[in-house]
Amino acid sequence: MLLACAVLVACVMIGQAETPKEPQADPLGSYNVVWDSPSRDAHGSMPLGNGDVGINAWVDEKGDLVFYVSKTDAWDENARLCKIGRVRVKFDPPLAPKEGFRQELKLRDGVIQIDSKVQNQAAKILLWVDADQPMVRVEAEAAVPVSCRAEVELWRLRERPLEPQEDYGYGDGKSPQAQSYKLTVLPDAVAASAAPQVVWHHRNTRSLYPVCLEVQKLEALKGKFTDPLLNLTFGASLRGVDMVKDGEKALKSSKPAKRHQLSVCVLSERAGTPDVWLKDLERVEKTALRAGFDKARLTSSAWWQAFWKRSWVFVEENDGTAKSGAKPEAPSVVTQGYVLQRFMNACSGRGGSPIKFNGSIFCVEKNPGASPVTEEGDPDWRNWGGSYWFQNTRLSYWPMLASGDFEMTEPWFRMYREALPLSKARMQAYYKFEGAASFQETMNFWGMPNNRDWGWGNAGPEPGNVCIHRYWSGGMELTAFMLDRYDFKPDEEFVRNTLVPLADPIIAFFDQYWQKRDANGKIIFDPAQSLEALPWTVNPMPEIAGLHFILPRLLALSKTFTTEAQRARWTRMLQELPLLPVAEVNGVKLLRPSGSFKGGNYSENPELYAVFPYRVFGVGKPDLDMARTTYEARTNRHNFGWCQDSIQAACLGLGEEAARQVTDRAKRINGAYRFPAMWTGFDSIPDQDHGVNILTTLQFMLLQSEGKKLYVLPAWPKIWNVSFRLHAPYNTTVEGVFRAGKLEKLTVIPESRRKDVVIVAQDSKN
Repeated sequence: MLLACAVLVACVMIGQAETPKEPQADPLGSYNVVWDSPSRDAHGSMPLGNGDVGINAWVDEKGDLVFYVSKTDAWDENARLCKIGRVRVKFDPPLAPKEGFRQELKLRDGVIQIDSKVQNQAAKILLWVDADQPMVRVEAEAAVPVSCRAEVELWRLRERPLEPQEDYGYGDGKSPQAQSYKLTVLPDAVAASAAPQVVWHHRNTRSLYPVCLEVQKLEALKGKFTDPLLNLTFGASLRGVDMVKDGEKALKSSKPAKRHQLSVCVLSERAGTPDVWLKDLERVEKTALRAGFDKARLTSSAWWQAFWKRSWVFVEENDGTAKSGAKPEAPSVVTQGYVLQRFMNACSGRGGSPIKFNGSIFCVEKNPGASPVTEEGDPDWRNWGGSYWFQNTRLSYWPMLASGDFEMTEPWFRMYREALPLSKARMQAYYKFEGAASFQETMNFWGMPNNRDWGWGNAGPEPGNVCIHRYWSGGMELTAFMLDRYDFKPDEEFVRNTLVPLADPIIAFFDQYWQKRDANGKIIFDPAQSLEALPWTVNPMPEIAGLHFILPRLLALSKTFTTEAQRARWTRMLQELPLLPVAEVNGVKLLRPSGSFKGGNYSENPELYAVFPYRVFGVGKPDLDMARTTYEARTNRHNFGWCQDSIQAACLGLGEEAARQVTDRAKRINGAYRFPAMWTGFDSIPDQDHGVNILTTLQFMLLQSEGKKLYVLPAWPKIWNVSFRLHAPYNTTVEGVFRAGKLEKLTVIPESRRKDVVIVAQDSKN
């Protein structure tokens, strides 16, 4: 059992409401990624980004600096999230990568520094992405004058058919209807320019969107909503200081020099004509360059330093005997996983589109050197295609609350806000529902399922893919997350413009879809499914637990935010909800995935959705033992990719179990890639689900909340040391140091929240 003590013992110091400071011995630098040799290809690339624009950078064995450029909303005509291009920078005389070579990702400053030699003299390159502007910057310095040449390398060079296997959302390769559309990949264009710059772009003169309307029986909606792909144009300009044109796609220095500066300005937008896009790019570039390299570098560094100060978790996995302030013998693999994945989130979390679970903006070709018109050699290819899977996408966002990265949740909310009108129109067209919205498990960013999951030739109104045909519970989890976001950072504008406008139509859909009632007036969720796991169920756990979790919280919102009709619907539905599915199995009372089910089982445990994401059971809540027994009895046991066993263990206060799983997950480093956070899971590399589960697990191990209560160390093993700073509901931060089995320091801000702290002691069973 858990032992809880609300009285703070003498070894704990509750700090006053002062400006928080990081530990005196700042360990972040221990997790800088350092390489002492060049890389062979893109599998040896190092990621960096500003939240919207990203790069994968490496120095090859010839001494060339190479980097891919990406952007979060570079969607092509087939709804594939594409790279912008690749840049190769050569020096003459070349870098000598075997002589004193060092490439370091400096996390605190958000910069890649490369040290090498030219003619046995020191040379240095700084590479970063401007924190405030859509611009990649390169600074090179050498002790001797060198020439510099920068070339744009493109692979979308001609129009070609999009093969069915190239994008999950296209087709299955067999359907005649799928083949009849003959979707194509359009080529990039290099703009003619007399100026010393290279400008290139990809423009969508075709669009998958009307194809989706036709295939999904929504032709009547043509013209009612803006085509999200047509005329979308993405590209960049490459320019340098004291550089001249060298052919169509390259620049070169006008003369050898000891210092060279390059910039790549990126733009993605819907533009009426190519000329409009070119003028907009010129305007954006002019603004971005105005600050100058030195000021831009300092500004970017300041952003990253503030980012790392808002939250941290530094773990030492040892036997707990280290003295206070002692430095661990080696960096922690768990901390490395936490730090680098949070870094990856920051690199891609402030853009025009949400984080892509299958590779983010950092996926590269599967087989460098293969033809770019094949799946193996195309940097634009990603497993599972361009759609958003809710089950996968949401995992990137849950840890952003405790880390205080609230601004990074906005692209996710924005996608659903913008998709809401079309979703309502779809529900009206399919079901004649009023004011209802539903978002399928697999969804293009404008709100419609991809055509393969819908099914070519499927008459609807639900997708033909049995794995997702009634998989709508993501809308409830989105609502649960929004309610948590509001608890963490109370904001009237957010609740008025995002939370309630999205939550109410989602609830309205469930209300209108399931009309059956049992003899006691309770809703019968039939037909239904329980996640992908059980396609044919009655009364699935995720739906019932989700509604039990969110409806009381919606009703608790101030009446200034909601209408009488909304509150009446929510109240009635709460009264009509059946109890959570619970049954005796072999004489043991367990949570069940559904009231009844047949077939299915796709590596999931739907019954544990009542633990996470819907925290009906957990530390400080009733029936904890039953939930723990259910966890121990779970059928599917996985610890990679999107599987959330470790998170659920932490929520249940199972400290040793959560610690074991998060350690094993952090150790699952992909040996085929050089950067330690290029995770392997179910999806394209880097699998974001795999990494972000490390974040959420550690956060719940350290801090959980229930109402006003703050449970500190609810699932923390005594043999682990840790220093942490996490955010909590009601604009609260909790900072602590736990070492050698004792809580040495605990600071809670604001001071008024001290009374809500419960320090949880772990017994030997955990």
